[in-house]
Amino acid sequence: MTVFADIQRVFALQQSNQWSVKASTAEQRKEKLRRLKSVFESHAEEIVAAVRQDTRKPETEIRVTEVLNVLSNIDRNIANLDEWMKPVEVVPSLNKNDTARIVYEARGVCLILGPWNFPLGLVMGPLAAAIAAGNCCMVKLTDLCPATAHIAARIVREAFEEQEVAVFEGEVDVATALLDLPFNHIFFTGSTRVGKLVMAAAARNLASVTLELGGKSPVIVDADADIRKVAADLAGAKQFNGGQACICPDYVLVTPQQQDGLVEAFRARVQQNLYREDGSIKKENIAQIVNDQNFARIQTLFDDAVGKGARIAVGGVLEAGDRTIHPTLLTGVTPDMLIMQEEIFGPVVPVMTYEKLDEAIQFVSGRDKPLALYIYSHSPANVDRILSRTSSGGVTINGFFSHYLENQLPFGGVNQSGTGSYHGVFGFKAFSHERAIYVQG
Repeated sequence: MTVFADIQRVFALQQSNQWSVKASTAEQRKEKLRRLKSVFESHAEEIVAAVRQDTRKPETEIRVTEVLNVLSNIDRNIANLDEWMKPVEVVPSLNKNDTARIVYEARGVCLILGPWNFPLGLVMGPLAAAIAAGNCCMVKLTDLCPATAHIAARIVREAFEEQEVAVFEGEVDVATALLDLPFNHIFFTGSTRVGKLVMAAAARNLASVTLELGGKSPVIVDADADIRKVAADLAGAKQFNGGQACICPDYVLVTPQQQDGLVEAFRARVQQNLYREDGSIKKENIAQIVNDQNFARIQTLFDDAVGKGARIAVGGVLEAGDRTIHPTLLTGVTPDMLIMQEEIFGPVVPVMTYEKLDEAIQFVSGRDKPLALYIYSHSPANVDRILSRTSSGGVTINGFFSHYLENQLPFGGVNQSGTGSYHGVFGFKAFSHERAIYVQG
C-alpha cells in the first residue's frame, strides 16, 4: 500500500472514530496523555540523538526545547483538564426560568503540520492540546528533519492506535496529500509563505485553522534603556538555535548615541559565550543553519546589505562548509536592503537608528504585524505609547521570549504573523469548539 492510500485509509478510520473520542471523559483523556508521556520519556535519549543528527543543536538546547518542554506541556494539560472541560454556566437574559451554558467540544479530526526549527517540540505541544480537547489527529513533521520524524512516528505508534493519532513521514507531496483531505481543523507552524498555502487548502473544505507564522520581530530600544542588558540579551537570543526561532528579534532600533555601546557590548558577550582564546568558535554551542538553501538565502541577505553600504560591526563570518554563521551585527542598515524586507531566521542583527521615538514607532507600525515586539524602556508612558500605536502577536518588555514562555498567556500571531493562539488553556480552546446550549424552562 502506498503512503497516499494509507493516508486515505487512516483518515477514514479517524472520521469513524471521532465520535467515540469526543465522548471520552477527562480521566480517559488524561490517561492517554500519561501514556504519551511515559512513551516519550522512554525514548528521551533517542530523541536527543535524532534532533542532534538533523540540526547540530547543542545538546542542552535539545533537552530543554524538545524533551522537557514537551513533558511540561503534557503535565500542564493533565493537571488542568478537569477545570478546562467544565461547562461555563450563563444566566439567560430572555427568561429567568431558562438555563444556558457553553461546552467545549472536540473539533473532530485534526491535522498538525510541524516546522524544522523545533521539529518535535512544536508538534508534540499542539498534539497534547488536541488530545486533551478530545480530537483525533494526523501529524506530519518536516521532511528536513527525517531522523526526528522517524522517532516521532515510533513514539506515536507505541502510545496510540492509528484511528486516534497517526504520524506520516515523507516529503512535501505527503503534506500536500494531507491538505487535500477535509479535516475539521488544521494547526500549522512555519513560514508566512507556506501558511498562505495551508490557509488556501483549508478554505476548500472550510476547515478552521491555527497558523503560527513569523515575520520581522523588532526591538525598540528607548533612550533610557540599559544598553549593556539589551546587547547581552540580544547575543543570547541570536545564539539560541542559531537565531532560527519565529520569535527571535529580527532587527533593532536604537538612538545614534546608543549604537556604539550596543556594538561593543554585543561583541563582548558573543566573545564570552562562543569563542575560545585562540579565536576559534565553539560550534558545539550554536546550531548550524538547517540546510544549504537557507544558508544561501541568509548569505544573499547579508551580501545585499553589505553591498548597499551596511557595515559589519561584529562577526560577518559565514562558513558554507558546515553552514555555520557567526553571530553578526550590521550597522548603517537602510529600509531598502533585502535584509529589512525578509525574515532573517539566522544569527544576523541589522541595526537602524532613530532620532525621536515616534520615528521608531512609525517604522514598526508601517510594516506587517510581527509575531513578537520587544521594547526596552524604563518609561511606562513611552511603553504605553509604543503599545497603543503598534500591533503584534505578543510583547516582552525589557527582555526576550518571556511572553512565549509564560503558559498562562496566549501565544500566536496577528494577520501576517498568524491567526489563532495556543499554550495552556488557549491550546485546549484552539482544538475545541465553544458550543452554545440553551434550555427553555
